[in-house]
Order: sequence, then C-alpha cells, then structure tokens
Amino acid sequence: MPTESASCSTARQAKQKRKSHSLSIRRTNSSEQERTGLPRDMLEGQDSKLPSSVRSTLLDLFGQIEREFENLYIENLELRREIDTLNERLAAEGQAIDGAELSKGQLKTKASHSTSQLSQKLKTTYKASTSKIVSSFKTTTSRAACQLVKEYIGHRDGIWDVSVARTQPVVLGTASADHTALLWSIETGKCLVKYAGHVGSVNSIKFHPSEQLALTASGDQTAHIWRYAVQLPTPQPVADTSQISGEDEVECSDKDEPDLDGDVSSDCPTIRVPLTSLKSHQGVVIAADWLVGGKQAVTASWDRTANLYDVETSELVHSLTGHDQELTHCCTHPTQRLVVTSSRDTTFRLWDFRDPSIHSVNVFQGHTDTVTSAVFTVGDNVVSGSDDRTVKVWDLKNMRSPIATIRTDSAINRINVCVGQKIIALPHDNRQVRLFDMSGVRLARLPRSSRQGHRRMVCCSAWSEDHPVCNLFTCGFDRQAIGWNINIPALLQEK
Repeated sequence: MPTESASCSTARQAKQKRKSHSLSIRRTNSSEQERTGLPRDMLEGQDSKLPSSVRSTLLDLFGQIEREFENLYIENLELRREIDTLNERLAAEGQAIDGAELSKGQLKTKASHSTSQLSQKLKTTYKASTSKIVSSFKTTTSRAACQLVKEYIGHRDGIWDVSVARTQPVVLGTASADHTALLWSIETGKCLVKYAGHVGSVNSIKFHPSEQLALTASGDQTAHIWRYAVQLPTPQPVADTSQISGEDEVECSDKDEPDLDGDVSSDCPTIRVPLTSLKSHQGVVIAADWLVGGKQAVTASWDRTANLYDVETSELVHSLTGHDQELTHCCTHPTQRLVVTSSRDTTFRLWDFRDPSIHSVNVFQGHTDTVTSAVFTVGDNVVSGSDDRTVKVWDLKNMRSPIATIRTDSAINRINVCVGQKIIALPHDNRQVRLFDMSGVRLARLPRSSRQGHRRMVCCSAWSEDHPVCNLFTCGFDRQAIGWNINIPALLQEK
C-alpha cells in the first residue's frame, strides 16, 4: 500500500509537470508565430521576379510546413515525457514486486516493449505528417510541369495500347478491345483512319520505322500489317487546361465517364483488309513489334511462344520457346537485332539475333509476379514492370540483380522510356501515371481529378520526343487516350 501511494503521487506530479510544460510550449510557439508574421509581411513586400500567385503559393506552403513541424515538435516532447513517466512507474512497480521474485530480465523486457510501442507511434506520426507535406509540395510541382493537352475519344471499349508514328506525318495510334485500331491527328484529336480487319480485340499497335505501315496484334490469334495514308487537318488552338489542373484529386465513379455513345470514327476512312496476315500462333497474340530496319516482325502470344516473321513473305523464321506461362509483351531494340519478351512466369527473356547463324537467350529473374512489360533504353539497359508493384532497371552486362528498383502502391502495366531524357512513365492499375528517372527518383505524378485524367485502369504509355506540343500519351480502360505536355527541364530541375 505505501508503495502504491508513492507511485500514484509520482504519476500525479509528472502529469501536472507535463500539463504546465505543454501550456508553456504552446505560449512560446504562439509568441513565435506572432514574431514570424512580421518577416512574412516583409518578404511579401520585397521585389521578386516570381509571379505573385506563385510567390503566394510558396509562402503558404512554407507556412504549412512550419506549422506541421511545430505540431510534431510539441507532440514529440509530450510522447517523450510519457516514455519517461512510464519508465519511472515501471521502476517503482519493480521495487514493489521484488518479493514476488520478478526477475530483472522480465521487468526489462516489459519496459522495453512498452517503450518500443510508444516509439513506433512517434515514428508513425512523424512519417505520416512529413509525407503529407512532401506529397503536397510534389503535387503542386507536378501540376505546373504536367499539363493535359488533348483527349482522344472515339473507341467503344477499353484501349490496350498507344503508339506514335516514327515517320511524317506524325500521327497517334490506339488499339482497342472494340476490335479496331484508330489513327488520330495529335493536334486536333480528329480520327483519321479506322482499321477494322481483326475479328478480336486489338491488343497492340506499332508503326514501321520508315514507311506508313502499322503492325497490330489481336485476340483472333493473328497479327496484321496494313498500309495507311493520311492527310492532317488544320490544327485548332489548344484549350487552356491550367484552370482545371489545380483541382484536388477526387475519386471518380463510372458515372463520370465521358459520353461515348456517338461513334466519331464512323466518318473517317476504314481499312478492312490487311497487306499481310501473320498466322502461326495457337492463342491470343498479345503484342507485336518491328525489328530494326522493318524487314522482320516479332509477335508474343498466350500460347507461351514468340514468333519471328519475314515481313515480305509472311514466313515464320524462328519460334522462340522457353517461357513457362503466357507471354504479356515483346519489345525490340531501336538499333540492334535484340528482342525482349515478358511473361506471367515472373521472368523476361532477352533474345539475340545479331548473329544470323545462331540466336542466344538470357533469362532475367527478379520479379515475384507477372512481368507486364520490358523495354529497351539507350545503351545496355532494360526496364521491366510487374504486377508485383515494382519497376526494375537492369544492365544487360550484369543480369544477376537490377541496378535500381522502384517500389509503388499499384500494379504496373505497359511502361515506356523517354530515351533522350531517360524518364520512365509508369501506368498503374489504380488510374495513376507516375514519372521516374532511371535511378529510381520520382519526378512527378500526372494530375487526375473529376475533370481530367483517366477514370479507370491506365494500360499503356508512349513518349513522343519530337512533337512540339504533346510529348507523352497514355491510354486506359476508360476508352480514351490522353496527350500530355511534360515540361521535362522543370522536372529535372526540381529533382
């Protein structure tokens, strides 16, 4: 009993000290806030080259940061005092129950457990608050550097793939589950050509490196090569989207999707017969691409094989076997006869056709779920994305482990790399699109709100480094493609 009274008295005194000290801290911080108000007014009155709106936003952000850290400081002190009080109480209890033969080791374990719980709470509070501050600041930067320019609406089902022509005139191509592929004017958003030669979902589209030819892969177990001829319409002034880029992100339901009942592709010319049909697969052809030079093409299929074809004769040159499950993507090197295929078996494989007499294969292991895509960059690097929510950068000279790993909060679909600037665009299942550099540093997240951005899963991304207005395109299962203007120098400067 005497021991319990002493313990209660000690706790009561500690509580009173904590309360009085807390009030003292609040008064001190209040007076500090009054003092910091003067420098802010003086700063606002000084001459600056920054626009007043930007300057005001920065001052508000730094004010928020200061207030957040003040609150964290107060809470940290209070938690530290609680830890000290707990230690005192445990020490007192240890004296009271020594007769019960409680070992010092057990007492130490109990005190350590309680302290670690409070320490964890402290760390969690700190991380949550600081991440909110950093996220708010990065979101503001992203909105300034990433602007929505044009929406391409006309498909009647989800869009699986998007690609940009590599020859003049530069057009945008989309492949959709509605069994069609559409070509668009990038500037006006008008549909120029409709390809309706497939009898299944069109899963990918790629343009020939030097001719006006398109290569499409389909769920009808074929890949088609077809020729197009387009005349670009007169560009219209681009609408200013800066007003809606400042909208806060909100959750969007299916009711918010644009009205797509009208078929805007019905007025454009339709191609129904391919130049060449590549037929050898026994399952869905999920992707296809041109080898360097455009004389050969490679296809990837759910039948677990990839096929290499001669374009002129449509003959099968090689059947690439080895994957244990369905293939998800294929990609070719821009300057060398190299092919990379990805699969649901958690691996991707590099196929080397530089020696005509023999082709070698290397297997890359490192993901724990489906590899949704793997693409080449400049030099000897490959970037892979996976349903395990990671993106890995690999050096072809060292296949044992990646040189960089990006961890995200959602599965990643078909990625694309801006070769000139080495920026990776990550389309996610959760409707987000994020930009990272090759070392894994996050640069931006494309703005998304109730009035702009994708409303369902983002399936693919494609860079167009030579276009003056839109240099990044994305497509999703909300049946639209979007053209973005990414201010790359601004992003790299912020990094």
